[in-house]
Amino acid sequence: MSSPTGPASGLPVRMPRPRQPGRHRRPEPVVAPEGAPALVLAVPGTPSSATRGLAEEVVSIARSELPGLDARIGYLDGDDDEFVSLSAMLVHASEERAARYEQAVAAGLEAKRPEGPVAVVVPLLAGPDNALLRRIRQAVMDSRIAAELTDVLGPHPLLAEALHVRLSEAGLARADRARLFTVATAADGIVLASVGGDEAVQAAGITGMLLAARLAVPVMAAALDEEGSISSVADQLRGSGSRQLALAPYLIGPEIDAALLEEAAKEAGCATAEPLGPYPAIGKLALAKYTTALGIVPQPQSTPSL
Repeated sequence: MSSPTGPASGLPVRMPRPRQPGRHRRPEPVVAPEGAPALVLAVPGTPSSATRGLAEEVVSIARSELPGLDARIGYLDGDDDEFVSLSAMLVHASEERAARYEQAVAAGLEAKRPEGPVAVVVPLLAGPDNALLRRIRQAVMDSRIAAELTDVLGPHPLLAEALHVRLSEAGLARADRARLFTVATAADGIVLASVGGDEAVQAAGITGMLLAARLAVPVMAAALDEEGSISSVADQLRGSGSRQLALAPYLIGPEIDAALLEEAAKEAGCATAEPLGPYPAIGKLALAKYTTALGIVPQPQSTPSL
């Protein structure tokens, strides 16, 4: 029986758990340093409301992973009105940084004059596409703003996870990763479709090996922008024993006309999954490129995987 002051004599008293010291302590979450450069997501392709929605989701994920992050979107083919071009966005970021400094000085606050790059530009590309990367680099140069350009997002294990999810959503692969090695998947061969020529195919092939390990089926990369590449790889897979093929776009989405995917899938005679789109891994990888460029180490968030 308990008394007003606590449990009766002889009953155990539950004490609060002490805070773990040393390496067992939970690290404090990392926030973006004050005055840190902006993350500018360079979005290729023809701007549209769908493209904007995708890009906004990607930067939203990045902001959630690193509180205080100044994340912006610049369109490679923007019109500077509805869709701000990459060059114009870099100029805006520079002007706003200078204005914040001047306001702080005018208010009598101690403010350090901004130094270093105004922005870190992250291409919204899963793999290398030299034609698009040259245009992104030229847009940065045309802005005349000090900005650092990162590599593309892949290859990376998180992209293999994203491809697996898109295939499972289309009913082309089993979603239960734990049993993938003991059950048959819907597709017994995967054509991994990339853009950017031979270099892009080689880079996609690295992620393809990771995807093959997840699905326990052969995965071969091919180029959407090279005539006959998709059908040739499909023939190779069928020649090695695969009978039910699936096309997995190694693409975020805006960088290519969706009609090309449909034509390639029809030519190869196989079903297709959706592009990677705003899968959470895309935002995390964009942030990883930014933090690596600046030497910031954000606190990793635990996320479920297939």
